[in-house]
Amino acid sequence: MTSPPPDQLQVFLDIATEAALSGGTVLQNYWGKLENVQEKGRPGDLVTEADKASEVAVLEVLRRHFPHHGILAEESGRSGEQTDAYLWAIDPLDGTTNYAHQYPCFAVSIGLLIEGIPQVGVVFDPFRQELFRAARGLGATRNRSAIRVSQAQTLSQSLLVTGFAYDRRETSDNNYAEFCHLTHRTQGVRRSGSASMDLAYVACGRLDGYWERGLSIWDIAAGVVLVEEAGGRVSAYDSSPVVLASGRVLATNGRIHTELSSELLQVRPL
Repeated sequence: MTSPPPDQLQVFLDIATEAALSGGTVLQNYWGKLENVQEKGRPGDLVTEADKASEVAVLEVLRRHFPHHGILAEESGRSGEQTDAYLWAIDPLDGTTNYAHQYPCFAVSIGLLIEGIPQVGVVFDPFRQELFRAARGLGATRNRSAIRVSQAQTLSQSLLVTGFAYDRRETSDNNYAEFCHLTHRTQGVRRSGSASMDLAYVACGRLDGYWERGLSIWDIAAGVVLVEEAGGRVSAYDSSPVVLASGRVLATNGRIHTELSSELLQVRPL
């Protein structure tokens, strides 16, 4: 595909930023004041009034500027024109379980896919006031300063992060074996509970690699752009091109990518 010119991508990035900041303000206002926490059908898959209100705020900005663009949002689903041209993937509160327990690791995540390829990404952490932004060819930033992935050369030098899908109780494909295996191969493996934050932290060099399964497009569309524009690499577990709809992603600083991919492929379920 032919990417939009840089000035057009900059417009998309600026509007995505406006939307993310608007959603983040809502999350700040609801912090510690939740009255309605519900499960969406699977144990641990929560939704709150903050998720819904943040999504309303995000969608108001995007629809005002781009009324004909497609929308894929976690709480309200698909809307707008459902073509591959422009699709906004929105998680208005990535880390709902953390947020509901007042554990301060959550974010607003907004990604723009153009002809199916993530081109723009914004992840906003309203608790720490950290704004991560990226667009194809324009680099990646944290609070408007350029960021780059880490310099770790091997798994033994690395700090990784991962997560566990909501269906982990029902399936043997649950990431537990990978977690244990890589805990012994690295300096440590963390679990934050927010995929978009994990990807943002790989992008800015706080973490060296990330893998996870059971994800949705809105969890990772923005973070993919951040990592790649910060000099990292994103793929499927086997290092082939990532397919967002698969729900699986491997993201690293690039230097440990082949080694981490190889380790993941040799692990067998517990």
